[in-house]
Amino acid sequence: MLTSRQNVPDASWTQVVTLCESIGNVTYENLTKIIRYAEAGSATGARHLDAASEDGIDAWMGGGTCYSLTWHLYQKLRTMGFAPRLLLGDKRKEKGVHSALRLNYEGREYFFDPGYMIFDPMALPAVPTAGTGEVLFPFVPNFVRIAFDGVVISLFTGSAGQQLKLRFEFSFAGVDEAGYLESWSKSFEREMMTYPVLNRLDREKGVQYYYQKGNLVRRDAKGSSLTRIPEENRIAVLSEIFKIDPGTIERALGILASRSLPPAKTF
Repeated sequence: MLTSRQNVPDASWTQVVTLCESIGNVTYENLTKIIRYAEAGSATGARHLDAASEDGIDAWMGGGTCYSLTWHLYQKLRTMGFAPRLLLGDKRKEKGVHSALRLNYEGREYFFDPGYMIFDPMALPAVPTAGTGEVLFPFVPNFVRIAFDGVVISLFTGSAGQQLKLRFEFSFAGVDEAGYLESWSKSFEREMMTYPVLNRLDREKGVQYYYQKGNLVRRDAKGSSLTRIPEENRIAVLSEIFKIDPGTIERALGILASRSLPPAKTF
């Protein structure tokens, strides 16, 4: 059993922040996930091939999706002596389609969502006697608001000066490792595995890049713009922006073009 926080005096908050910063430039991408799924032929087999669960962040071909990023952070926190709790996020009627985690540090709960390109620990708001507590984090380029009623953690994001949108809702109770790994396996068979999805935050410049279905969105503190990436330039442009080897991009796109992935499922 993992030692409680009170018995691990050498695991400091500075270490936690440093750990989060170490993954701050990692790309969210499903390209390596597509490759592993094609190689394994099954969702569970593909998860076992995922380098995030075997070798750690330095061995990844790209970065992985929310499951890889959260699992990496979870495992690192455990080796530091903490006891993080895995969370699964619901998006309206879609259940368990995102992942995050929470951590109790000296009696206060913190929320972590690296899979949504949020690399700063966020303290959950205090819950009032009646109602829901809320806290705003003015990150750049996306503002984040957390609402918490003691049972559900609600994540809102958006641009400054605009109404923030509800992205996901997480049960505070969380899930055990078995439940998390089951959801991870199911994620290989979802519809988003039929096209490239890439997301990267340039923290130094305060710019976020998001690519899906041929469209590149660039967002900064002033707003966002959308550009269509021509197919003939796609590999070079994506490689430069998202810091992924061109060979990995080409290989994943070839798999998608040949339709060699198992059929997507709707859960």
